[in-house]
Amino acid sequence: MKRIAIIDDWGGMVSALPIWKRLDGRATLDTFADTLASDDALAARLAPYEIVVPTRERTFFRAPLLDRLPALRLIAIGGRWTGQVDLAVAARRGIVVTDTEGSGVNAFEHTVALMMALVRRVPQEDRATREGRWQTPPIGVDMYGKTLGIIGLGRIGGKMAAFGRLLGMRVLATGITLTDARAAAAGATHVDLDTLLRESDVVSVHYRLSDKTRGLITARHLALMKPGAFLVNTARGPIVDEAALVDALRAGRIGGAALDVFDVEPLPKGHPLLGLDNVVLTPHLGFVTAEGYGIFFGQAMESILAYLEGKTPPRVVVARG
Repeated sequence: MKRIAIIDDWGGMVSALPIWKRLDGRATLDTFADTLASDDALAARLAPYEIVVPTRERTFFRAPLLDRLPALRLIAIGGRWTGQVDLAVAARRGIVVTDTEGSGVNAFEHTVALMMALVRRVPQEDRATREGRWQTPPIGVDMYGKTLGIIGLGRIGGKMAAFGRLLGMRVLATGITLTDARAAAAGATHVDLDTLLRESDVVSVHYRLSDKTRGLITARHLALMKPGAFLVNTARGPIVDEAALVDALRAGRIGGAALDVFDVEPLPKGHPLLGLDNVVLTPHLGFVTAEGYGIFFGQAMESILAYLEGKTPPRVVVARG
């Protein structure tokens, strides 16, 4: 019988989905709730499995790992492929890689939730109320008449532009391939990154992580932001220099940050962000909803069932270039 591993299932929410019952009598299913950091540990754990179901890019499958997994024939990613598998090596090894539709709606909604929680100090006031205090400083701020800066005006960034306009905000946008016309069509003004950081009251990051965007927002960029401005990052942690952001938050050079993504996930115990009161932190929940998981793992199941039936799975990811 085929052996399947669900990996990186933080909280057991993936394995709890009822869809896996479709594999009864057809395959054995094991679940791992932790994320292993070393290729040695991963190779030892995953060596027996013919099918692996990763939860997004919590684990990366590069050549050194793929070459040590002789039984592996299918990687059914829950979510879009974002570079977490070396497709050329997978093809050489005869490993099929599939992905699913993305998470633009739920990621957008979570960005909105974080932004509003940040500017209205919802977590801080929740804690204060539970402790018997009532209306604690500093006071929250309105968004009407303020400026929203969007870094990356794609599917999610475009929705944020519409939300900013709904709040009565001026919207600025920047992007690697963004044009004036595309920005205008989204109701935004196209500016360069430095201008966006100088003029925005809230900056929201929506780039994909790549060689071009890793470390894009440096200490110099953070220093351009207005005193009291806010940063929201629901994209990927390494896009922003995390140490520089901690320094800016500690010094009060910016008003605060709302973060769903980090350099290392799960966020390590004792991390300096955990001790700051001007941050809102969530554990990479942007795509974690009942509906999102239904799409991710329902479509991953379609790929698995096709493979088990000897058919070409849908949504095969093909290496390009």
